[in-house]
Amino acid sequence: MAKKQELMRLQKFLAHAGVASRRAAEEIIAAGRVSVNKKIITQLGTKVNPHRDDIRVDGQKITLPQKHTYIMLNKPRYVLSTTRDGWGDRKTVLDLVDVSARVFPVGRLDFDSEGLILLTDDGELAQKLTHPSYRHEREYEVLLDRNPDQDALRRWRAGGFEVDGKPVAPMKVGRLRADAPNWLRITLTEGRKRQIREVAEQLGYQVITLVRVRFGTLKLGNLKPGAWRHLSPREVDHLKQSVAHQKSARPKNTHKKL
Repeated sequence: MAKKQELMRLQKFLAHAGVASRRAAEEIIAAGRVSVNKKIITQLGTKVNPHRDDIRVDGQKITLPQKHTYIMLNKPRYVLSTTRDGWGDRKTVLDLVDVSARVFPVGRLDFDSEGLILLTDDGELAQKLTHPSYRHEREYEVLLDRNPDQDALRRWRAGGFEVDGKPVAPMKVGRLRADAPNWLRITLTEGRKRQIREVAEQLGYQVITLVRVRFGTLKLGNLKPGAWRHLSPREVDHLKQSVAHQKSARPKNTHKKL
């Protein structure tokens, strides 16, 4: 019989194995794509022994990696930041990297956006980097169709705009270059789909170019569009330290239930 401490929730195992983030792993399980010892599992929370059970996704056996892989990619425009295109044969970020590890993107960039995206098989770290409660900063350089006035910048910073029916938090918004007032530097801590583009449209502007230049402690630097590289041990350490710091900095709920 497997020891209690050896058991792991199935979605956590899939995340650790680099199949997908924990949230995406839950969707894979619910879709009936996962089997344990030749039995299809759709129940979330099912516990498995990662060292003894035969766990497969779409028929492919899954095992825990001996060492995690961390990659920074400068995603070009018109490339999907997913592991596959569910609607056709468009290029994905996985088509741009050449590694044997089963990596997946951490967070997403719109199809027509570009810039820094992290690829890894470390599902636990990916979960903490993208979970809203950790509030990791994402920094973008954004070109608008025209020069935004001061009132628009003030309203943009204040937040409160609705995206997908929910209000967005305030953002840091400022001019990127004095000689090109159409360029903005925008920093936010949410990962809402098309958030910057949606807010710009509500203010009466169109986004021409959007480039993510920083994600947490990672900076894009001079990496060219379409190029990728492994993170240095120092960069990985800084990412993990930032996760630990953000966790300890989160306020605890001191209200008792009545």
